[in-house]
Amino acid sequence: MALTPSTMLPLGTALPFAAISAELEAGHALQVSGEPLRLEALSQRPLLVLFLCAHCPFVKHVEPEITRLQADFSPAAEPEPPLALLGISSNSTATHPQDGPEGLRAQAERHGWRFPYLFDGRQALARAFRAACTPDPFLFAPAGDGMARLVYRGQFDASRPGNDVPLDGRDIRAAIAAALAGEPAPAEQRPAIGCNIKWHPGEEPEWAR
Repeated sequence: MALTPSTMLPLGTALPFAAISAELEAGHALQVSGEPLRLEALSQRPLLVLFLCAHCPFVKHVEPEITRLQADFSPAAEPEPPLALLGISSNSTATHPQDGPEGLRAQAERHGWRFPYLFDGRQALARAFRAACTPDPFLFAPAGDGMARLVYRGQFDASRPGNDVPLDGRDIRAAIAAALAGEPAPAEQRPAIGCNIKWHPGEEPEWAR
């Protein structure tokens, strides 16, 4: 395990909608669980994209908070909840077979996750987001130009496995609340920290080396 921070993609970056659409259409990205992904709706409301996997201890640590975020901001009782969630796992199954579709599906079922969860087989989505670690959250919000643009990237909160800081999602919740209110996200944004994304052997992007 290599402890890795998020790359802190520049704020204002547009949601890589074309990459998501192309990978799904080509069958390289597979939806392994969750409600059907409606691509046309991704830019219509705030969207929290979470790079996850099944085995990482840092992901396991935040799994309860992900479940709480779903309950608080994307409840099943609302046909169009205020926040959309999208999970993506990009780890290579050549080195980590437990992060393949079966493992991801079991993870989602265990925690009652209803949001779409994608297996990024070619790792093209991780490259499009410049994702570096698990977990690695990206929050997008509709902008005046009709695009969904990045308003927050970074940690859930200061809690880490074994540091005894309460897991409450303080940072990500403040950013979500601001996005839902149409206000700017908090200016101070700290990188997420987690296990590095497990790139296919010999295919690490330059910025991940």
